Amino acid sequence: MTAASAPGEPAIDAAINHPTRLAVVAFLSACDEAEFAIVRSSCQVSDSMLSKIASALEGIGYLAIRKGYVGKRPRTWLSLTPAGQQALALHIAALQGIAATARQAGAEAGAEARRS
Repeated sequence: MTAASAPGEPAIDAAINHPTRLAVVAFLSACDEAEFAIVRSSCQVSDSMLSKIASALEGIGYLAIRKGYVGKRPRTWLSLTPAGQQALALHIAALQGIAATARQAGAEAGAEARRS
């Protein structure tokens, strides 16, 4: 959230603004939980990169990490927390607001240029 915004208002979130982090959060927003390897493959990142991202997002409460086994093989599952879901929604709303403002300014500038 930016310093100028109030809680619950659209704002660019620095924690998920980087394209790779945004991809991970967006992917997880569409499912209850996903296995680490599936997130890694879908977001086209390395194990170490996803591990760093997951740890950072878990540290701020946006992501939950669950470890367990499938048979005898260890597995890690990632899921977005309610705080992560809200952060993504507010981040996307802020991006949409920026785009809408820019489109409106462009339309007005184009109309002004045609009148000249």
